[in-house]
Amino acid sequence: MPSTITTPSKIHQLASTWLMFPTAALKLWTSWLMPPNRAQREWGLLPPRQRATVVRRLVALLREHRAEIAHLDAVDGGFPLAMMEVDVDAGLEMAEIFADMALSIGGRTIPVSDNLHYTTQQPYGVVARIGAFNHPFFFAISKVAAPLIAGNAVILKAPDQTPLSSLRLAELAAQVLPKNLLLTVSGRGARAGGAIVRHHLIRRIGFIGAPETGRQIQRDAADAGVKNITLELGGKNAQIVMEDADVSAAASAAVQGMNFTWTAGQSCGSTSRLLVHESIARAVMDRVAALVDEIRVGHPLDVETQMGPVVSEAQYRKTLSAIELGKSGGARVIAGGGRPDNVGDKGWYVQPTVMADVHPYSRLAQEEVFGPVLSITTFTNEDEALEITNSVQYGLTASIWTRDVGRAHRMASKVDAGYVLINGASRHYWGLPFGGVKSSGVGREESLEELVSYTETKTTTVVL
Repeated sequence: MPSTITTPSKIHQLASTWLMFPTAALKLWTSWLMPPNRAQREWGLLPPRQRATVVRRLVALLREHRAEIAHLDAVDGGFPLAMMEVDVDAGLEMAEIFADMALSIGGRTIPVSDNLHYTTQQPYGVVARIGAFNHPFFFAISKVAAPLIAGNAVILKAPDQTPLSSLRLAELAAQVLPKNLLLTVSGRGARAGGAIVRHHLIRRIGFIGAPETGRQIQRDAADAGVKNITLELGGKNAQIVMEDADVSAAASAAVQGMNFTWTAGQSCGSTSRLLVHESIARAVMDRVAALVDEIRVGHPLDVETQMGPVVSEAQYRKTLSAIELGKSGGARVIAGGGRPDNVGDKGWYVQPTVMADVHPYSRLAQEEVFGPVLSITTFTNEDEALEITNSVQYGLTASIWTRDVGRAHRMASKVDAGYVLINGASRHYWGLPFGGVKSSGVGREESLEELVSYTETKTTTVVL
């Protein structure tokens, strides 16, 4: 087995030892992290462009294994194979974009006196990336690329539910990267991930996942030391459709933005709240329901499948419970609402579901389902739409549909969200800063901000 992989049994041993015998565990973990610590020292001395060249070689190798990696994510998470092929391509493209940015890891001179004053950007050393199950390989490759190019060694924590592609990444990376520069760890997040977060050698951590877990990481890290932590967490994102919007385009965007056909709605960026002006509500609802009814649910490896199952029994139960909760609160099911008829009794399949007449302050409207459930709420004017949009604890993305350019910019400035689209669906544009406010996290990714965040600024003065 390549040295860049740590097995689940090994990590469980380390995590269990930490919980029972903290002093002994510290020695064990320190010895385990010394190889990447040593590997980083040589790697960090290379010029950024040279590090980027090595990462490009890794991308080229991974591209040769595109079909295999996509297949792993499809069978591991239940996602449609065609969508996982898109995920692989997107992750590799994002890694190449970070390689393009390598020369931006520089510094500046600051003329504050007659002496020479300059800054440099230096790597942290060994950093950790903790990924999410819904885009396994995309998060794996795109989230290790920036810290590697910045000069760090990386500990990648594979998602509990979908670890296979992260482990395969480590196997392939062992053929290209210096030995021990990238380690993939599998194991339960609370134990394996917790031990990583608490380790004193790891001072920089990036996490994607649930807000509750993000807050726990902050607490654990604070107990262990002073660490730089960025969090990309949940969302209860709104798509606001004003009375002058293109009804057909807005309805299509609502369905696309929910990511039904990508991850069965299991995406933090999904626009799971559709807020529609009362004057066009019926037309939008009818169109959305018709489009959702056309989605073909089935086996993820079937080429005809557009949406697979949710990732686990827990997510299955949570989704069905949210639907029942919505109905008990007065919402109407206008599409889906249960288990599909064509899948038998195996697999965690839920129909893509649309619920109308959802009260804006109900639990269904306020809490993240992380499943294929779209809720529709009506409003009467712009102020009410903004009030409803900002009423949730989250602030990741928002989408505003209107033909009035002035109104679009005005509303965009007032929504509590880190990433806003006007007349667009839930789409990422690589190179733009992505991240949330409030309980949706802290920090920005997919951009130069992410790359620079894996370095520390050093200021040097030469007295002349």
